[in-house]
Amino acid sequence: MAKRPDDRIGDKVVVITGASSGIGRATALEFARQGAAVVLAARRMAALHEVAEDCVAAGGRAMVVPTDVTDRRAMQHLADRAIEAFGGIDIWVNNAGVIAFGRFEDIPDDVFEQVVRTDFFGTVHGCRAVLPHFLDRGEGIVINTASMVSNIGQRYATPYTAAKFAVRGFTESLRQELVDEPGIHVCMVMPASIDTPLWQHAANYTGRAVKPLTPIHPPEEVAAAILALARNPERERFVGTEARIAAVSNAMAPQLTERALAHTIERDMFQNRSAPATSGGVMTAMPEHQGASGGWIEPEPPRRPFSWTNLTLFLLPVVLASRPLGNGGARHVW
Repeated sequence: MAKRPDDRIGDKVVVITGASSGIGRATALEFARQGAAVVLAARRMAALHEVAEDCVAAGGRAMVVPTDVTDRRAMQHLADRAIEAFGGIDIWVNNAGVIAFGRFEDIPDDVFEQVVRTDFFGTVHGCRAVLPHFLDRGEGIVINTASMVSNIGQRYATPYTAAKFAVRGFTESLRQELVDEPGIHVCMVMPASIDTPLWQHAANYTGRAVKPLTPIHPPEEVAAAILALARNPERERFVGTEARIAAVSNAMAPQLTERALAHTIERDMFQNRSAPATSGGVMTAMPEHQGASGGWIEPEPPRRPFSWTNLTLFLLPVVLASRPLGNGGARHVW
């Protein structure tokens, strides 16, 4: 049975960056099914029009605005177009993201900087574009897509991890600045490993073909979390239990967690084949892989039995057990 559209969302205007594929595309469809008007932004015009057609077919309204999130003027133009077309903006989802893999010393400077410009400054530019509008109205919701690696480092992904840590810090700081604006909410979603084309679009200087860490979650799980934040804003929301557990483990026993995670990535993030060095879709958008899914879940089971779930479920009890006893011998969990 089809879900009934949510009246709280059906009259909303939602701007989504990175909407041409992956989480952004899944999120646009999720809002469209509720009857919302979605303003779709990304670098790929043809892919955006395909998403727009799907959104209209799903019951929503859609407008395409090709946008490079690293360009602040382009982001302001995106906000202006949305307001002109629909009379205002209710929800702004900063989702555009790219990634580069490789040892820090092997990732070219321009690729490193572009990852940070896209993933972090794209979020900053989005907030600069929409926040004055929200302040004038006295209400609005910003949802920033961070990552589980906004809480814990990731081997071979220094620019992406740095940018996502910055997104988390920026989001928390901006939320404090808006503490006396009860109608304006700044939320953050932190997904674990997601089945999207991000991996096909990645810059790669490792010499090996990459793949998502297991377990892999469908992009629709993140879209559902973003929709939930739009309905009932919260500070943050994890997608994937392993994302939450890894954050707790890293906070409580960082050295142990870092070593365990470094070895997990070495075992689980690579396919059994070599790959040439490439900037992927970081510097210039790739026409391939326009779907919400990257096709990582169905084809075959994980190459190795060790996974994020195994790591975190093993690690958390070790971390908790290692904590000092409190007064009277009672062990404190939090």
